[in-house]
Amino acid sequence: MRLLIVLAMLLPYVARAEQRIDLPTRPGVTQPVYATFAAKPAASILLFPGGDGIVAQVSRNFLIRIAPDLVRQGFTVLVIDTPSDHPAGMSIAFRASAEHALDIGAVVDLAKSRSDAPVWLIGTSRGSVSAGNAASVLGKRIHGVILTSSVWGQGMAGVALEKIAVPVLVVHNRDDGCHVSPFAGVDDAMGRLTGAPVRQLLAVSGGLSKGDACGAMSQHGYLGIEQQVVPPMVDWIRAH
Repeated sequence: MRLLIVLAMLLPYVARAEQRIDLPTRPGVTQPVYATFAAKPAASILLFPGGDGIVAQVSRNFLIRIAPDLVRQGFTVLVIDTPSDHPAGMSIAFRASAEHALDIGAVVDLAKSRSDAPVWLIGTSRGSVSAGNAASVLGKRIHGVILTSSVWGQGMAGVALEKIAVPVLVVHNRDDGCHVSPFAGVDDAMGRLTGAPVRQLLAVSGGLSKGDACGAMSQHGYLGIEQQVVPPMVDWIRAH
């Protein structure tokens, strides 16, 4: 009987199964999103994987790997796929565009239609271009952004970081061996976040490498050190 009572108390907080939703955004364009809705989420989190952004092709991406952990923490999780007019994947230029930010705005509206929980954006590698650009355009329609393994040498320079007006956590591995995401790029980025009410750096070290230094299964993708990264990110979201 006691177990049944506990399960009944927990039921409102249990996340539902992942579902694909195709949102109409720009004329003739739909934005696919893989959503796992929590009944009473602590926050709604939009995840932007790296690479070309085609979810089916980046299954080992850092954010795809940790999405179940975020669901277990009681968050609604929405994984952003490529829009219908970019079937071959998203270029850096598109990730930094107004059109992409408009598509993301539709996903934010979806999250807000399901819950009044704060909305956060998390990007990794090239996905940080998407998250940073959307944050700079959407303003306080969102509540915060986390930029991980950002490609300082391939796209982030074109993102208006100074226009981001919500809390920002920058996460980077000191041992990131990817040539377009050197740890040395962190200082400049932190200095450009002049509009953020709170900005903080989470610097980690170590990890494993199983191939491409810019790939998901490397220090760039926090392979083997996920527990140095995920709990602090969760704590930061809850604290802000």
